[in-house]
Amino acid sequence: MFEVSKARRSSSIWVVASTTTFDVLATKPVHKQHIRQTRAKNVRCAMTFRMLRTLLFGVAIFAMWTAAYGQVGLFITVAPPPLPVYEQPLCPDDGYIWTPGYWAFDSDIEDYYWVPGTWVQPPEVGYLWTPAYWGWGGDRFVFYDGYWGPLVGFYGGVNYGFGYFGTGFEGGRWENGRFFYNRAVSNINVTVIHNVYENRVEERAESRVSYNGGHGGLNTRPTPQQEAAARERHVPPVSAQMQHRQEARSNPQQRASVNRGKPEVAATSRPGAYKDRGAVPARSAGGSYNPPANRGGAQSRENTAGARPDNSMRPDNSTRPAGGSGGTGSYNHVREMPPYERPSSSGKADKHYQKEQEKLYKEQQKERQKIAQQQQKEDQRVARQNNEQAKQQIEQRHQQQTQEMQSRHQQQQQQMQQGGAPREQRSAPRTQPEPDRRPPQ
Repeated sequence: MFEVSKARRSSSIWVVASTTTFDVLATKPVHKQHIRQTRAKNVRCAMTFRMLRTLLFGVAIFAMWTAAYGQVGLFITVAPPPLPVYEQPLCPDDGYIWTPGYWAFDSDIEDYYWVPGTWVQPPEVGYLWTPAYWGWGGDRFVFYDGYWGPLVGFYGGVNYGFGYFGTGFEGGRWENGRFFYNRAVSNINVTVIHNVYENRVEERAESRVSYNGGHGGLNTRPTPQQEAAARERHVPPVSAQMQHRQEARSNPQQRASVNRGKPEVAATSRPGAYKDRGAVPARSAGGSYNPPANRGGAQSRENTAGARPDNSMRPDNSTRPAGGSGGTGSYNHVREMPPYERPSSSGKADKHYQKEQEKLYKEQQKERQKIAQQQQKEDQRVARQNNEQAKQQIEQRHQQQTQEMQSRHQQQQQQMQQGGAPREQRSAPRTQPEPDRRPPQ
């Protein structure tokens, strides 16, 4: 920094440069214009430093949020359980907005867990909550996290209840910087909270389905207004919501494999208040849920995107080629097929053969996703036409298309195994172990 000291009442001044502990007198006079330029430059540098500091802080916060919430890009092959049945706890105070509970997924233990619904203070006046939801992505389930914003966006058409009936929010509204509660759908103590109104909402068909698209999922698409809301400014879940979710993740009783779709804590009056007397247990599960043995694999017939053969009908993995193409079952759509097994690397296998396996796996996955998306678009188009004959024709064509793709992929796997697999993988099992016989490198 520079300290300026006038030596005389003239156009020239002397500049004192401050170092660690000494003040060194400048050796030549500096004009006032130069001083102003220097000051302006220092101000710009300080502003730039503050901007960089803010940006780095924002990046750090976003990284923490992404790690805690597992953003879009988390792919699961087993459908989430139905939404449990529970009561809404009493709103704790004025200014809180209801955020419904939902199923999240823990990739470490490969299991769903229930994040209880709770009352949360919004990050800004005028902001509303768009709930998280699961959607079918062609061959996997994709998680779309919730967010705060001036408008309620698309949340998959999932009926979370308590104002979130599949589209928009009927639980309250902002007026002149204050939130007013709809007592017809929200649990409000009117002796404490007076900014209320009553707007009866038309009863809709109750559904406990917790995901959009795929086999058994909701067939709701975003409206133009919801698409516009997606382009508005968004704010991620606040820190209280992040901590609320982490506590649910660390509680074994919230896991679907333990509670069978009926969580111990379904809702709380405030974020993290799991042991508070206002915590509400689920009255019942929203439907039958039998978690797969591996808690997140793709072998559950009831809970996957489509009907799939059970484990007893599948070939043993030890005799199945790596990168297998889903067995020999008959499927009407590509999306109903079980996921392909990714080739596993082995120290005893030929490196070139492993690369070829991985390349074939990616090519087959790309073709599979392309056909699945095409079939889904055609199904949606024929559904809007309400033509039963056209629907049957499309179903037949999709079944033939799926079987042809499945047969083609199996042939490709067999050709690779016969032509490129290491000799010990192609030879018949022997009673006595033999030395490792690798093909020439």
